Amino acid sequence: MKWFYRCAVCGNTYDIEPGRYLCDRCSAAQKPLRPLEGILETEWDGEFASDGIPLPVEPIWFPPIPVGNTPLWEPARLRSALGFPRLYLKDDTCNPTGSYKDRASYLVAAFAARHGVKEIALASTGNAASSMAGVGAAAGIAVTVFLPSSAPPAKRIQVLQYGAQLRQVDGTYDVAFDRSLEYTARGGALSRNTAYNPLTIEGKKTVAYEIAAQLASHDGVAVAPDHLFVPVGDGVILAGVYRGFENLVRLGRLDRVPTVWACQADGSNAIARALAAGEFTDPVASTTIADSISVDVPRNGTHALAKLQKYGGRAISVSDREILEAQRRLSAASGLFAEPSSSAAFAGFLKVRDSIDRESRVVLLITGSGLKDTANAARALELA
Repeated sequence: MKWFYRCAVCGNTYDIEPGRYLCDRCSAAQKPLRPLEGILETEWDGEFASDGIPLPVEPIWFPPIPVGNTPLWEPARLRSALGFPRLYLKDDTCNPTGSYKDRASYLVAAFAARHGVKEIALASTGNAASSMAGVGAAAGIAVTVFLPSSAPPAKRIQVLQYGAQLRQVDGTYDVAFDRSLEYTARGGALSRNTAYNPLTIEGKKTVAYEIAAQLASHDGVAVAPDHLFVPVGDGVILAGVYRGFENLVRLGRLDRVPTVWACQADGSNAIARALAAGEFTDPVASTTIADSISVDVPRNGTHALAKLQKYGGRAISVSDREILEAQRRLSAASGLFAEPSSSAAFAGFLKVRDSIDRESRVVLLITGSGLKDTANAARALELA
């Protein structure tokens, strides 16, 4: 198979190589305070004969750390209480650093190893930073992270424990993003910035393959979920999920893409607002306890919006109180302790469940462990 990048807008193609991040033509039209233009998708020519997951880096280059293959829970008590007998929890808290972001870091690290790259740099609200630091430690690759000072202490501790260089930023994620790009431009490190590096989307598609295979083992037939609830900040997890299901349809393993719900916090819901309005407008300063999905300008917003529009996806915004109540309820009724951003997916489901057929296959994507932010988990207990 031949692998290459293709611009999601104009169709220009590029080789997959270090230093290639965006489409030259479309990124030239970038406007300030708007999502990235020129997002690239990873494509292949030729036949993929295996029943595995097609990825643009050979298996030999992946670091020795067990990323992916996370469990799909059948939460009996939660199913009974809510009246949804086919409700599932995709538990990505079981990844090595406790978050879904390991899927992207794993592929980026493999790409870096294949090309002899010695350093990876990125901006993060916390999970991507701790993820890249941990996977980089397994791979023997230096990692430099730019992290807002407001990030939860547990995530900063993870970064330092894994031996990464921490550059604390007195500002938002958006400021950290810009600082990290300045750093990679100066020193030549590989950027792992979400959306900016196309492999962050490609790595995150793997969850779709796992969900499809796990539903087949549960139900005896290869099917997509009817509804998939995804916590959304920058829009890269959302795009990765869509990319995986698009691949599965292309490969003939599924006949459709599921209805995907973009679940956002009221205080950071740029993609939900854009879906309602049909376009992105001036950013609004983010104010939410769900730090992992807190962004002013969603870097993958335009690309994610296009996916939602193409496949009839939906968006739902939930309050911080609804997030904390959902966090507590999910923990107490299933035994799965999720951080606030992940709990936004459950909160979104609770908000719209009366509009969903109760026999539907519903999957909630749980992207991060509650142990990453115990301060806000304590606030959830106060509401009980």
